[in-house]
Amino acid sequence: MTLSSPLRNAPIVALALLALLAGSFALSSPRAETVFRRGEAGDPSTFDPQKTSTVIEADALYDLFEGLLTYDSSGALAPGAAESWSVSADGLTYVFRLREARWSNGDLVRADDFVFTFRRLLDPATGAEYANLYYPIRNAEAVARGEAASSALGVRALDDRTLKITLERPTPYFLAVVAHQTAAPVNPRNVEKFGRAFARPGNLVSNGAFRLAAFTPNDETVLVKNPYFHAARDVAIDKEIIASIDDRAAAFLRFRAGEIDSYDDAPADELAFVRDTLKDEFHVAPTLGVLYLAFNTKKPPFDDPRLRNALSMVIDREFLAGSIWGGAMAPAYSFVPPGIDNYVTGIAADFRALSPIEREDRARELLNEAGFGAGRPLPIEIRYNTSENNKATAIAIADMWKPLGVTATFVNSDLKTHFGLLQNGGDFDVARAGWIGDYSDPQNFLFLFESGNARLNYARWANGDYDRLMSRAAGETDLRARAATLAKAEGLLLEEEPVIPLLFYESKTMVSRRVKGWRDNLLDRHLARYLSVDR
Repeated sequence: MTLSSPLRNAPIVALALLALLAGSFALSSPRAETVFRRGEAGDPSTFDPQKTSTVIEADALYDLFEGLLTYDSSGALAPGAAESWSVSADGLTYVFRLREARWSNGDLVRADDFVFTFRRLLDPATGAEYANLYYPIRNAEAVARGEAASSALGVRALDDRTLKITLERPTPYFLAVVAHQTAAPVNPRNVEKFGRAFARPGNLVSNGAFRLAAFTPNDETVLVKNPYFHAARDVAIDKEIIASIDDRAAAFLRFRAGEIDSYDDAPADELAFVRDTLKDEFHVAPTLGVLYLAFNTKKPPFDDPRLRNALSMVIDREFLAGSIWGGAMAPAYSFVPPGIDNYVTGIAADFRALSPIEREDRARELLNEAGFGAGRPLPIEIRYNTSENNKATAIAIADMWKPLGVTATFVNSDLKTHFGLLQNGGDFDVARAGWIGDYSDPQNFLFLFESGNARLNYARWANGDYDRLMSRAAGETDLRARAATLAKAEGLLLEEEPVIPLLFYESKTMVSRRVKGWRDNLLDRHLARYLSVDR
């Protein structure tokens, strides 16, 4: 065999060298940054977990923080900061074993951090709107009312990685409670250093998949990947940009232009067009949520249940669901959505069985009894947060009230201003509101109207019988008996109607086909840590 000529093999050698150099260049070049652009209907009002109250805030906070439990890609409860837990036979003691994890500044996450967080959550000075959600914890209510020291709270660190929580009573949904964004831990050193400013970009220390990089009001929030997150290797998104877009039509145009990758609503008057245009990129799925009107029950004449009943029974919910919302909502004759766990079926307002004509006749009688009618029209100001969907709904309801002699005017404001007014006791007649379930249990809807729930009970309704029923249900260990008691409470709510349930939500989300890992689920949870984006 003769030796090969160097000249004949030169092209092969050159190609090999080029391939080697190309591979070396690829290894040394940084990969393109993966960005997920999530559209939201408004700004977060806060990045402080204990002070949050809106879905928009929750979407950001679930990406910034990780509670003892969290949610997986299908919306099911999953281990979070706690890798495991145990529950005593009597259901009163929960022991959580924390995983080895770090804060976004490199500090270790310790059980004492959760003790600090729960005490802060129940501290009256914090003003947490969800504080009463945690009343099942031993001494929580007394702490929240300023009647006991925070050290009395039934939350203890057994060691750096073991947390013990003791309850007043068995609570079947408690694991879902500790997964709620308001129970997300805050770093005590961070809070102590910056005080009220701890939740600002540049200050905030978090323990979730992302950290807060920037916030520009009425524009965008920027989250970047947290390299200290325990599962950082599994997070495909490098940066999440949350765009604030309260105009649904504008959001639709920006989605089609590729400027955002998702948006959790669509213009109601264009739903058919949106469905036809986006096809598989428009997701409609059942979810736990209710759209309702809240009366200011502390303001005459809206303190009269007869007037509230009359206005409720003439609202054509089927028309709202089909014609205003394009079939992407369901009529609501109860406040608790159907299909929820741990409950009974068949709860509905009494007037549901009446024909439209019978409802209108009965409504006129009730209004006359309340002092209103043809000779004395009823003026009402309807408030709503700005969106085409909310505007269309308010106008339709005003038209339905007009035959009763009701003259309606409208006031709209951005989402933050609207709910700030409702939560802080501002003046209004009737206002648009909505509630998306945090967990699948009727208590998560009915607790809103307990008289002690000052921030979330927008109607400012107080009823001793209702409070006693809710208290009895909280102490009931038999799930069937508990469900029956909660049903009595809802029956009382529907009888007095401090709020008018209008529609049950279905999630309506535009999701680009470039986004991978998006799974529709009942709680509408979509953490960015489970997503990836193809560009």
